[in-house]
Amino acid sequence: MYTNLNHLKFLLKDVHPIEPLFALPKFSHADWEQCWMMVESAKALADRDMAPYFKAMDEQGVQYDGKGGVKSHPQLKTIIRQAGQQGWINGAASFDVGGMQMPLMVYNAGQHIFQAANNGCQGYFSLTSGAAALITSFGSKKQIETFVPNMFDGLWQGTMALTEPQAGSSLSDITSSATQIQGDRYRIKGQKIFISGGQHEACDNFVHLTLVRIEGAPAGTKGISLFIIPKFRPEADGSLKYNDVFCAGDFQKMGQKGYVTTHLVFGDNDDCIGWLVGEPNKGLTYMFQMMNEARIGVGQTAASVAMAAYHASLQYAKERTQGRLVSEKDPLKPPTLIIRHPDVQRMLFTQKAIAEGSLSLAMECNKLYDLAHAADGDTQREAWLLLEFLTPIVKTYSSEQGSRSAALAVQTLGGYGFTMDFPVQQHYRDLKIMSIYEGTTGIQSLDLLGRKVSMEKGKALAALLTAMKNTISAAQSAELAPYARKLDEEIARIQAVLAHVARYAAADMDRFLSDATVFMEQVSYVVIGWQWLKMAVVAEAKLKSGDLGTTPKAFFEGKLHTMKFYFRYELPHAEACAKTMMDGEYLTNLKTFERLD
Repeated sequence: MYTNLNHLKFLLKDVHPIEPLFALPKFSHADWEQCWMMVESAKALADRDMAPYFKAMDEQGVQYDGKGGVKSHPQLKTIIRQAGQQGWINGAASFDVGGMQMPLMVYNAGQHIFQAANNGCQGYFSLTSGAAALITSFGSKKQIETFVPNMFDGLWQGTMALTEPQAGSSLSDITSSATQIQGDRYRIKGQKIFISGGQHEACDNFVHLTLVRIEGAPAGTKGISLFIIPKFRPEADGSLKYNDVFCAGDFQKMGQKGYVTTHLVFGDNDDCIGWLVGEPNKGLTYMFQMMNEARIGVGQTAASVAMAAYHASLQYAKERTQGRLVSEKDPLKPPTLIIRHPDVQRMLFTQKAIAEGSLSLAMECNKLYDLAHAADGDTQREAWLLLEFLTPIVKTYSSEQGSRSAALAVQTLGGYGFTMDFPVQQHYRDLKIMSIYEGTTGIQSLDLLGRKVSMEKGKALAALLTAMKNTISAAQSAELAPYARKLDEEIARIQAVLAHVARYAAADMDRFLSDATVFMEQVSYVVIGWQWLKMAVVAEAKLKSGDLGTTPKAFFEGKLHTMKFYFRYELPHAEACAKTMMDGEYLTNLKTFERLD
């Protein structure tokens, strides 16, 4: 088992109830039964076509052929086609562009299953979905008709092409250029690196959503435009012509070996044509739609891979016998299951707390996305503000702590965890990239402290504090009240830290942001504590009412126990972060470092 459908249903049905979304006009065609059937169909697809190839796609990873192509595992083409046919590329797109108009909660619940089953293959069709969404949101009717249908069918792969060799994450320094030919057609020249999904043999064509600078455009990010650049461009007679987009190589990676990451060269022969999307110089604004969705997706992927590693180590711990409890003095007694050792339980509970807490936050963000795009008035506004604040957190906590969780899975298996015979080492390798995808942890942390805290004069932060206070108010039973008080104390600590560092903001912005990553860590621990308290409130209510449905009583008891574990073993880290933030000594300024040997 690589995930737990009971936990997924618990999140969708009870913790972050999806049913109110069906009252919104955009989703009025859907209901719970229909949506859960979609989730179950995703599980069937993952069990049949994805999970069985998880190890094989790692062992037979993608390989550059030296001629501009990338060889992929033969199963990949089947996976992408099946995803397209069953609605897992166009599922969240609107009806008017050929989509199924599912809530993102449902669409990403299915993606969670795919991510846990085989994270390397899921990225291909989620990228295509995101690229198609950019075209349908900002492209012309002709651009939508030309590119999107084949993308939805899984025949054409979509990508996002941002990074360049000389610029890295600094998009203001990109140099790829565009010269207008006529109308929205431009001649393109430049290079892009680290392009996930770029030009492999499992798809017939590739649609690169690319950031380029039109000649004469303003410097910096204000002069960036968005272009559709296909590998093969459609001609007037319906044929496809090679568009001078050359794959110069594939990056061989530590993990996700079945997931292609290419270096693309545009216009070496001066015959690369790109189609301008929307207005000139608004490319970064447009791309942020895909980037923000992708950040939620990366965070959810990290949670999903951590979940798969947890379930693999849990299964092993239930089967492996070794040693005896220290209280057992008889050496002739048979060895005990390792799950009975307290330290193994600590590692398993830590994994459970991280993986299930991260997935809960991801589903919270998915629901907020739906409300921000389908509701109106105050509901829409509050959802947007809270989503803006939580997006860098769900991406960062899930990837950083998910990597730690997967490391604990390896540790749980001991020496066997380090061997290729068991999957946890692959989960560990695959997961590390999640803290780098879509903006590193440092970038996300700068965004949180530098932008989101002060966003709308503090309204985004206020939205989070209000949401957490509401949960605290709901957690006032004799069993939950002590934990509610602990969460309230950590909220006060966040406010104290912000008051302390605010004095640097006006005079020394470098110092103000120097510990942004520490602040991210502090807030993340508190936010996941909030998620666990939310889950505990619902679990306690279920146990008291006896309305358990078909879910075992132990499931809800496990939620209460894991919440208590999180508050004892994990939440105290937030206080340690606060102490670091409140320390007045400035130890990371460049001048200090330059004096060191």
